[in-house]
Amino acid sequence: MRPKTFRKSFMFSIVLAILIFGLSGQSLAAKKIPKEKKLVLDWLSQPQIVEKFGKISDAIWSYAELGLQENKSSKLLADTLEQAGFKVERGLAGMPTCFVASYGSGKPVIAILGEYDALPMISQKGLVPKQDPLLEGAPGHGCGHNAMGTAGTAAAIAVKQALDKYAIPGTIKFFGSPAEETLISRPYMIRAGLFDDVDAVIDNHSSSGFGTSYGRGGNAMFSTIFTFKGRTAHGASPWGGRSALDAVEIMNVATNFLREHLLYTYRLHYVIQEGGEAPNVVPDKASVWYYIRNSDERVEEMYEKVINCAKAGALATGTELTIRCIAAVHQRNANKAAAELFQKNIELVGMPEWTEEEHAFAKALQKELGKEEEGMPTEVNEFRDRARTFVGGGSSDVGDVTLIAPTATIRFPGQVPGSIGHHWSSVASNYGSSTWKGLNAGAKAMAASAVDLLTKPKELKKLKDEFEAYAKEHPYKPFLPEDAKPPLDLNKELMKKWRPFMEKFYIENK
Repeated sequence: MRPKTFRKSFMFSIVLAILIFGLSGQSLAAKKIPKEKKLVLDWLSQPQIVEKFGKISDAIWSYAELGLQENKSSKLLADTLEQAGFKVERGLAGMPTCFVASYGSGKPVIAILGEYDALPMISQKGLVPKQDPLLEGAPGHGCGHNAMGTAGTAAAIAVKQALDKYAIPGTIKFFGSPAEETLISRPYMIRAGLFDDVDAVIDNHSSSGFGTSYGRGGNAMFSTIFTFKGRTAHGASPWGGRSALDAVEIMNVATNFLREHLLYTYRLHYVIQEGGEAPNVVPDKASVWYYIRNSDERVEEMYEKVINCAKAGALATGTELTIRCIAAVHQRNANKAAAELFQKNIELVGMPEWTEEEHAFAKALQKELGKEEEGMPTEVNEFRDRARTFVGGGSSDVGDVTLIAPTATIRFPGQVPGSIGHHWSSVASNYGSSTWKGLNAGAKAMAASAVDLLTKPKELKKLKDEFEAYAKEHPYKPFLPEDAKPPLDLNKELMKKWRPFMEKFYIENK
């Protein structure tokens, strides 16, 4: 059944909250702001605009579509941009759910990135502070991509208002990027030339805070499926067969022994996709999907070692090995000049004001997770240098974008501090009033930054000068193999399985 009770309660609180706090509009009014920037901030502060994009975010949250299967999510965003007057090109770079929306003409070209894919197995009711799936085992938005694609769309449309009213030269583009959770879209989009004319890129990510940073961070990664083909046989006479599952297990044993000899920056994960269907039949096909992560300097060498482990499994079992790399990405390198500009606009916009109900939900979720019961955040984050932090951890296909154009990320609030990424607790807090406010704050910071880059040539030159100096020392070389193709079959069966059951929970945007 649809969660009607919590939806009605938070919808009422949203309307009340908008009337009370005006989404930082009062604080902005007291500051001297250039007319072009003031226009986009005022436009985004309108209650009907906040509601419009909040409902879009909630709709995408309810669709919870996995990577490369985001049919409804990408269409909703693309249609919204097209209805606002953008030229929208769909089905780009060999991916049906990839699109680029453009408005304006000439230089400079400022890009805003957006994502909209969900994660498997983490279905959860929104604004419920205990694990309570909408549909047990179904996908959910545990990384805030429903808010991210929406915030980027809202920002791009806000910038259009300024381009029109003040006849600002230049172009604003929104890049609808599928399958970020599996790091797929951006390397293929770059290969297709979609970023060739871009002068600067504004990335965004849902967060529990409001801030940005610069420098290198995260890990490079190869995402590869290793498939072994053997020969089937009866379980009672296995000597007549060659077990593909044995090959997978030997490979996994070898990679686990390999861990001891890798520098601590590595991350290595795998899942067995196929391993047979019955114990009394020797499996003639088995596959295992690996994420192989390390620094840009070490990841290729590590990848070759993992490939050798796969070859060892094939050799030991007499099976045939097929290697299918579906994604390969670099570490991020956020542009300092871009991040400095973004931070100024983050501080200009300021942290949203949260209602008592929003604080209460945050504290209830924090209590459930055993975290400090502090409620929602009240101040923006300090500007920081990622280069001084530990190199390791997660990965993003935005990393490749940072190496072909000056890029930095605006992390906007809305998630409950202490909620866990890729977990039901994040799904619970990526829905409703706090998400509406957070994505609106993020849209404001992005739109204000885009206006600065369109109207202040000296600011844009800072970004480009820094980028060109870095590029001379770190020329872009794709990790993605030349023969790799977008894996359009990825997640297809999972969504085919779940979509009929999930449809009754859809919140259609009207």
